[in-house]
Amino acid sequence: MKIGFDAKRAYFNSTGLGNYSRDTIRVLASHFSENEYHLYSPKITDNERLKFLDNLSNCYSHAPIGFLNNTFSSYWRSVNMKHDLVEENIDLFHGLSHELPLGIQNTKVKSIVSIHDLIAMRFPQYFSYFDRISYIKKARYACNVADKIIAVSHQTKEDIIRFFMINEEKIEVVYQGCNVIFQKKHTEKFKNEISKRFNLPQDYLLYVGTIEERKNLLTLLKCIKELPSYHLVVIGSGKAYKNKCLQYIQRHKLENQITFLSQLDLAEMSAIYQTARLLIYPSFFEGFGIPILEALFSEIPVITTKGGCFSEAGGPSSSYINPNNIDEMKKEIIDISSNNERREKMIQNGLLHAQQFTDENISKRLMSVYNSVV
Repeated sequence: MKIGFDAKRAYFNSTGLGNYSRDTIRVLASHFSENEYHLYSPKITDNERLKFLDNLSNCYSHAPIGFLNNTFSSYWRSVNMKHDLVEENIDLFHGLSHELPLGIQNTKVKSIVSIHDLIAMRFPQYFSYFDRISYIKKARYACNVADKIIAVSHQTKEDIIRFFMINEEKIEVVYQGCNVIFQKKHTEKFKNEISKRFNLPQDYLLYVGTIEERKNLLTLLKCIKELPSYHLVVIGSGKAYKNKCLQYIQRHKLENQITFLSQLDLAEMSAIYQTARLLIYPSFFEGFGIPILEALFSEIPVITTKGGCFSEAGGPSSSYINPNNIDEMKKEIIDISSNNERREKMIQNGLLHAQQFTDENISKRLMSVYNSVV
Protein backbone atom coordinates (compact mmCIF):
# COMPACT_ATOMS: atom_id res chain seq x y z
CA MET A 1 0.00 0.00 0.00
CA LYS A 2 1.19 3.52 -0.78
CA ILE A 3 0.16 5.84 2.05
CA GLY A 4 0.39 9.61 1.98
CA PHE A 5 0.45 11.95 4.97
CA ASP A 6 -0.11 15.66 5.41
CA ALA A 7 3.27 16.14 7.09
CA LYS A 8 3.33 19.91 7.53
CA ARG A 9 3.04 19.71 11.30
CA ALA A 10 5.47 16.81 11.49
CA TYR A 11 8.09 19.20 10.11
CA PHE A 12 7.05 22.50 11.68
CA ASN A 13 5.21 21.87 14.95
CA SER A 14 7.17 20.83 18.04
CA THR A 15 4.21 20.16 20.35
CA GLY A 16 0.88 18.28 20.25
CA LEU A 17 -0.08 18.06 16.56
CA GLY A 18 3.54 17.71 15.54
CA ASN A 19 4.13 14.90 18.03
CA TYR A 20 1.01 13.08 16.86
CA SER A 21 2.07 13.39 13.21
CA ARG A 22 5.61 12.17 13.84
CA ASP A 23 4.54 9.29 16.07
CA THR A 24 1.91 8.12 13.58
CA ILE A 25 4.44 8.05 10.76
CA ARG A 26 7.10 6.40 12.93
CA VAL A 27 4.98 3.58 14.38
CA LEU A 28 3.40 2.65 11.05
CA ALA A 29 6.64 2.73 9.08
CA SER A 30 8.38 0.66 11.76
CA HIS A 31 5.68 -1.94 12.38
CA PHE A 32 4.29 -2.25 8.83
CA SER A 33 7.47 -1.89 6.81
CA GLU A 34 5.99 -3.54 3.70
CA ASN A 35 4.13 -0.30 2.84
CA GLU A 36 5.47 2.93 1.34
CA TYR A 37 4.94 6.13 3.36
CA HIS A 38 4.97 9.47 1.55
CA LEU A 39 5.25 12.70 3.56
CA TYR A 40 3.85 15.84 1.91
CA SER A 41 4.94 19.18 3.34
CA PRO A 42 5.07 22.79 2.01
CA LYS A 43 8.78 22.69 2.81
CA ILE A 44 11.25 20.01 3.85
CA THR A 45 13.26 21.27 6.81
CA ASP A 46 15.73 19.79 9.27
CA ASN A 47 13.87 18.66 12.37
CA GLU A 48 15.71 16.77 15.08
CA ARG A 49 12.51 14.92 15.99
CA LEU A 50 12.27 13.48 12.47
CA LYS A 51 15.72 11.91 12.57
CA PHE A 52 14.08 8.49 12.73
CA LEU A 53 13.35 8.89 9.01
CA ASP A 54 17.08 8.40 8.33
CA ASN A 55 16.73 4.76 9.41
CA LEU A 56 13.58 4.00 7.43
CA SER A 57 13.96 3.12 3.75
CA ASN A 58 10.18 3.07 3.17
CA CYS A 59 9.58 6.80 3.84
CA TYR A 60 9.72 9.49 1.16
CA SER A 61 9.39 13.26 1.58
CA HIS A 62 7.67 15.50 -0.97
CA ALA A 63 7.53 19.30 -1.32
CA PRO A 64 5.71 21.41 -3.92
CA ILE A 65 7.22 21.38 -7.41
CA GLY A 66 7.21 24.38 -9.72
CA PHE A 67 7.36 28.14 -9.23
CA LEU A 68 3.67 28.71 -8.50
CA ASN A 69 3.30 25.82 -6.06
CA ASN A 70 6.45 26.86 -4.22
CA THR A 71 5.45 30.51 -4.14
CA PHE A 72 1.93 29.72 -2.94
CA SER A 73 2.70 26.66 -0.85
CA SER A 74 -0.40 27.08 1.34
CA TYR A 75 -2.58 26.90 -1.76
CA TRP A 76 -0.63 23.85 -2.92
CA ARG A 77 -1.29 22.12 0.39
CA SER A 78 -4.98 23.02 0.43
CA VAL A 79 -5.77 22.40 -3.25
CA ASN A 80 -3.03 21.31 -5.65
CA MET A 81 -1.42 18.63 -3.48
CA LYS A 82 -4.16 16.20 -4.50
CA HIS A 83 -2.75 16.19 -8.04
CA ASP A 84 0.62 15.04 -6.67
CA LEU A 85 -1.14 12.25 -4.77
CA VAL A 86 -2.77 11.03 -7.96
CA GLU A 87 0.47 11.19 -9.94
CA GLU A 88 2.30 9.26 -7.22
CA ASN A 89 -0.48 6.60 -7.23
CA ILE A 90 -1.15 7.07 -3.52
CA ASP A 91 -3.76 4.56 -2.31
CA LEU A 92 -4.67 6.32 0.92
CA PHE A 93 -4.09 9.86 2.20
CA HIS A 94 -4.22 10.61 5.93
CA GLY A 95 -4.81 14.20 6.99
CA LEU A 96 -3.13 14.09 10.39
CA SER A 97 -4.47 17.39 11.71
CA HIS A 98 -8.15 18.00 10.84
CA GLU A 99 -7.57 18.92 7.18
CA LEU A 100 -7.88 17.34 3.72
CA PRO A 101 -7.11 18.87 0.31
CA LEU A 102 -10.13 20.41 -1.39
CA GLY A 103 -11.60 18.03 -3.97
CA ILE A 104 -9.76 14.90 -2.82
CA GLN A 105 -13.11 13.08 -2.84
CA ASN A 106 -13.18 13.53 -6.64
CA THR A 107 -9.95 11.58 -7.12
CA LYS A 108 -9.21 7.87 -6.85
CA VAL A 109 -7.30 8.46 -3.60
CA LYS A 110 -9.06 7.26 -0.46
CA SER A 111 -8.83 9.58 2.54
CA ILE A 112 -8.82 9.56 6.33
CA VAL A 113 -8.73 12.59 8.62
CA SER A 114 -7.71 12.74 12.28
CA ILE A 115 -9.74 15.08 14.47
CA HIS A 116 -8.05 15.88 17.76
CA ASP A 117 -10.69 18.07 19.35
CA LEU A 118 -13.42 20.60 18.62
CA ILE A 119 -12.39 23.00 21.35
CA ALA A 120 -12.95 25.93 18.96
CA MET A 121 -16.65 25.09 19.04
CA ARG A 122 -16.88 24.26 22.74
CA PHE A 123 -14.83 27.22 23.95
CA PRO A 124 -14.80 29.90 21.22
CA GLN A 125 -13.50 32.48 23.71
CA TYR A 126 -10.06 30.88 23.60
CA PHE A 127 -9.62 31.60 19.87
CA SER A 128 -9.50 34.65 17.64
CA TYR A 129 -12.48 34.99 15.33
CA PHE A 130 -10.57 34.15 12.15
CA ASP A 131 -8.66 31.21 13.66
CA ARG A 132 -11.89 29.75 14.98
CA ILE A 133 -13.80 30.13 11.71
CA SER A 134 -10.90 28.69 9.68
CA TYR A 135 -10.46 25.70 11.98
CA ILE A 136 -14.17 24.84 12.04
CA LYS A 137 -14.57 25.24 8.28
CA LYS A 138 -11.61 22.97 7.49
CA ALA A 139 -12.56 20.33 10.04
CA ARG A 140 -16.23 20.24 8.98
CA TYR A 141 -15.26 19.87 5.32
CA ALA A 142 -12.72 17.13 6.04
CA CYS A 143 -15.21 15.17 8.14
CA ASN A 144 -17.82 15.36 5.39
CA VAL A 145 -15.61 14.23 2.50
CA ALA A 146 -13.29 11.71 4.25
CA ASP A 147 -13.88 8.01 3.77
CA LYS A 148 -13.18 7.56 7.48
CA ILE A 149 -12.61 9.81 10.49
CA ILE A 150 -10.19 9.01 13.30
CA ALA A 151 -11.09 10.59 16.64
CA VAL A 152 -8.32 10.54 19.24
CA SER A 153 -10.78 9.92 22.10
CA HIS A 154 -14.41 8.99 22.69
CA GLN A 155 -14.92 12.56 23.90
CA THR A 156 -13.81 13.84 20.49
CA LYS A 157 -16.01 11.30 18.69
CA GLU A 158 -19.04 12.51 20.63
CA ASP A 159 -18.21 16.11 19.72
CA ILE A 160 -17.90 15.27 16.00
CA ILE A 161 -21.32 13.64 16.07
CA ARG A 162 -22.82 16.51 18.07
CA PHE A 163 -21.37 19.50 16.22
CA PHE A 164 -20.99 18.17 12.67
CA MET A 165 -23.91 15.70 12.61
CA ILE A 166 -21.67 12.91 11.30
CA ASN A 167 -22.87 9.30 11.35
CA GLU A 168 -21.05 7.54 14.19
CA GLU A 169 -20.27 4.53 11.95
CA LYS A 170 -17.93 6.75 9.95
CA ILE A 171 -15.81 7.53 13.05
CA GLU A 172 -13.20 5.25 14.60
CA VAL A 173 -11.56 6.01 17.95
CA VAL A 174 -7.80 5.43 17.81
CA TYR A 175 -6.01 6.74 20.84
CA GLN A 176 -2.79 8.69 20.60
CA GLY A 177 0.42 7.19 21.81
CA CYS A 178 3.52 9.04 22.92
CA ASN A 179 7.12 9.01 21.84
CA VAL A 180 8.92 5.78 22.66
CA ILE A 181 11.56 7.68 24.66
CA PHE A 182 9.00 8.17 27.44
CA GLN A 183 8.52 4.41 27.56
CA LYS A 184 12.17 3.70 28.42
CA LYS A 185 13.92 4.20 31.74
CA HIS A 186 16.90 6.55 31.88
CA THR A 187 19.92 5.78 34.02
CA GLU A 188 20.30 7.55 37.35
CA LYS A 189 23.48 9.11 35.99
CA PHE A 190 21.65 10.69 33.05
CA LYS A 191 18.78 11.92 35.22
CA ASN A 192 21.26 13.50 37.64
CA GLU A 193 23.04 15.20 34.73
CA ILE A 194 19.76 16.70 33.51
CA SER A 195 18.78 17.85 37.00
CA LYS A 196 22.17 19.53 37.37
CA ARG A 197 21.99 21.06 33.86
CA PHE A 198 18.71 22.81 34.64
CA ASN A 199 19.42 23.44 38.34
CA LEU A 200 16.38 21.42 39.46
CA PRO A 201 15.60 20.73 43.12
CA GLN A 202 15.74 17.20 44.47
CA ASP A 203 11.95 17.01 44.82
CA TYR A 204 9.47 18.82 42.56
CA LEU A 205 6.02 18.77 41.04
CA LEU A 206 5.64 18.95 37.26
CA TYR A 207 3.38 20.80 34.81
CA VAL A 208 3.73 20.17 31.05
CA GLY A 209 1.79 21.98 28.34
CA THR A 210 1.36 25.19 26.40
CA ILE A 211 0.92 28.08 28.81
CA GLU A 212 -2.49 29.36 27.76
CA GLU A 213 -5.73 30.11 29.59
CA ARG A 214 -7.39 26.78 28.80
CA LYS A 215 -4.49 24.87 30.39
CA ASN A 216 -5.13 26.63 33.71
CA LEU A 217 -1.59 27.06 35.05
CA LEU A 218 -2.60 30.12 37.08
CA THR A 219 -4.85 28.07 39.37
CA LEU A 220 -1.96 25.68 39.99
CA LEU A 221 0.28 28.65 40.89
CA LYS A 222 -2.33 29.81 43.39
CA CYS A 223 -2.23 26.34 44.89
CA ILE A 224 1.59 26.37 45.07
CA LYS A 225 1.38 29.69 46.92
CA GLU A 226 -0.34 27.78 49.73
CA LEU A 227 2.35 25.05 49.67
CA PRO A 228 5.56 26.95 50.52
CA SER A 229 7.64 23.77 50.87
CA TYR A 230 6.83 22.55 47.33
CA HIS A 231 8.61 23.40 44.08
CA LEU A 232 6.93 23.38 40.63
CA VAL A 233 8.72 22.83 37.31
CA VAL A 234 6.79 24.18 34.30
CA ILE A 235 7.67 22.88 30.83
CA GLY A 236 6.01 24.92 28.10
CA SER A 237 5.89 28.19 26.21
CA GLY A 238 3.29 30.93 26.10
CA LYS A 239 2.59 34.59 25.44
CA ALA A 240 -0.05 36.80 27.07
CA TYR A 241 -1.28 34.21 29.55
CA LYS A 242 2.29 33.30 30.49
CA ASN A 243 2.93 36.96 31.27
CA LYS A 244 -0.15 36.92 33.50
CA CYS A 245 1.31 33.91 35.34
CA LEU A 246 4.73 35.59 35.66
CA GLN A 247 3.10 38.68 37.11
CA TYR A 248 1.32 36.55 39.70
CA ILE A 249 4.61 34.84 40.62
CA GLN A 250 6.35 38.19 41.01
CA ARG A 251 3.49 39.76 42.97
CA HIS A 252 3.46 36.90 45.49
CA LYS A 253 7.24 36.38 45.56
CA LEU A 254 7.12 32.78 44.32
CA GLU A 255 10.26 32.96 42.18
CA ASN A 256 12.12 30.46 44.38
CA GLN A 257 9.27 27.92 44.06
CA ILE A 258 8.80 27.97 40.27
CA THR A 259 11.15 26.91 37.44
CA PHE A 260 10.19 27.56 33.81
CA LEU A 261 11.74 25.44 31.05
CA SER A 262 11.14 25.33 27.29
CA GLN A 263 12.76 24.22 24.04
CA LEU A 264 13.89 20.92 25.57
CA ASP A 265 14.75 17.88 23.53
CA LEU A 266 12.78 14.71 24.21
CA ALA A 267 15.55 13.02 26.17
CA GLU A 268 15.80 15.99 28.53
CA MET A 269 12.03 16.19 28.91
CA SER A 270 11.57 12.49 29.60
CA ALA A 271 14.35 12.56 32.22
CA ILE A 272 12.62 15.47 33.97
CA TYR A 273 9.36 13.48 33.96
CA GLN A 274 11.07 10.46 35.50
CA THR A 275 12.62 12.55 38.28
CA ALA A 276 9.41 14.43 39.18
CA ARG A 277 7.27 13.65 42.23
CA LEU A 278 4.02 13.81 40.23
CA LEU A 279 2.37 15.52 37.26
CA ILE A 280 -0.42 18.06 37.70
CA TYR A 281 -2.46 18.64 34.54
CA PRO A 282 -5.36 20.97 35.45
CA SER A 283 -6.55 21.78 31.90
CA PHE A 284 -10.21 22.68 31.50
CA PHE A 285 -10.62 20.65 28.29
CA GLU A 286 -8.52 18.53 25.91
CA GLY A 287 -8.98 16.21 22.99
CA PHE A 288 -6.82 13.62 24.75
CA GLY A 289 -3.98 14.84 26.99
CA ILE A 290 -0.60 13.43 25.93
CA PRO A 291 1.31 14.68 29.03
CA ILE A 292 -0.89 12.38 31.15
CA LEU A 293 0.23 9.39 29.11
CA GLU A 294 3.88 10.51 29.17
CA ALA A 295 3.67 10.67 32.96
CA LEU A 296 2.15 7.19 33.29
CA PHE A 297 4.94 5.71 31.16
CA SER A 298 7.45 7.69 33.26
CA GLU A 299 6.06 6.00 36.37
CA ILE A 300 4.86 9.08 38.24
CA PRO A 301 1.32 9.71 39.58
CA VAL A 302 -1.06 12.10 37.81
CA ILE A 303 -3.52 14.68 39.14
CA THR A 304 -5.81 15.92 36.39
CA THR A 305 -9.31 17.12 35.60
CA LYS A 306 -12.54 15.35 36.42
CA GLY A 307 -14.76 14.62 33.36
CA GLY A 308 -14.11 14.95 29.63
CA CYS A 309 -11.42 12.80 28.02
CA PHE A 310 -9.00 12.87 30.94
CA SER A 311 -9.98 9.49 32.39
CA GLU A 312 -9.44 7.89 28.95
CA ALA A 313 -5.79 8.92 29.11
CA GLY A 314 -5.29 8.65 32.87
CA GLY A 315 -7.07 5.38 33.63
CA PRO A 316 -8.79 4.31 36.84
CA SER A 317 -6.01 5.11 39.31
CA SER A 318 -5.12 8.70 38.45
CA SER A 319 -6.51 11.48 40.64
CA TYR A 320 -9.37 13.54 39.17
CA ILE A 321 -10.27 16.93 40.62
CA ASN A 322 -12.24 20.09 39.93
CA PRO A 323 -9.52 22.18 38.22
CA ASN A 324 -10.88 25.38 39.79
CA ASN A 325 -10.86 24.02 43.35
CA ILE A 326 -7.57 25.02 44.94
CA ASP A 327 -8.32 23.26 48.22
CA GLU A 328 -9.03 19.97 46.45
CA MET A 329 -5.87 20.30 44.35
CA LYS A 330 -3.80 21.11 47.45
CA LYS A 331 -5.21 18.16 49.39
CA GLU A 332 -4.39 15.70 46.58
CA ILE A 333 -0.86 17.05 46.12
CA ILE A 334 -0.12 16.62 49.83
CA ASP A 335 -1.73 13.19 50.10
CA ILE A 336 -0.08 11.66 47.03
CA SER A 337 3.29 13.14 47.95
CA SER A 338 3.19 11.77 51.50
CA ASN A 339 1.16 8.55 51.18
CA ASN A 340 3.70 6.10 49.76
CA GLU A 341 1.24 3.22 49.58
CA ARG A 342 -1.23 5.23 47.50
CA ARG A 343 1.57 6.66 45.37
CA GLU A 344 2.98 3.22 44.53
CA LYS A 345 -0.46 1.89 43.67
CA MET A 346 -1.06 4.84 41.32
CA ILE A 347 2.29 4.23 39.64
CA GLN A 348 1.77 0.49 39.14
CA ASN A 349 -1.82 0.79 37.92
CA GLY A 350 -0.93 3.77 35.74
CA LEU A 351 1.85 1.86 34.00
CA LEU A 352 -0.50 -1.08 33.47
CA HIS A 353 -3.13 1.23 31.92
CA ALA A 354 -0.49 2.80 29.66
CA GLN A 355 0.28 -0.53 27.97
CA GLN A 356 -2.73 -0.15 25.68
CA PHE A 357 -0.97 2.92 24.21
CA THR A 358 2.26 1.21 23.16
CA ASP A 359 3.61 1.67 19.63
CA GLU A 360 2.57 -1.85 18.66
CA ASN A 361 -1.03 -1.43 19.79
CA ILE A 362 -1.43 2.01 18.23
CA SER A 363 0.07 0.89 14.90
CA LYS A 364 -2.19 -2.18 14.71
CA ARG A 365 -5.28 -0.08 15.38
CA LEU A 366 -4.32 2.49 12.75
CA MET A 367 -3.57 -0.14 10.12
CA SER A 368 -6.90 -1.82 10.82
CA VAL A 369 -8.66 1.44 10.00
CA TYR A 370 -6.52 1.91 6.87
CA ASN A 371 -7.36 -1.60 5.62
CA SER A 372 -11.05 -1.01 6.19
CA VAL A 373 -10.90 1.93 3.78
CA VAL A 374 -8.62 0.62 1.02
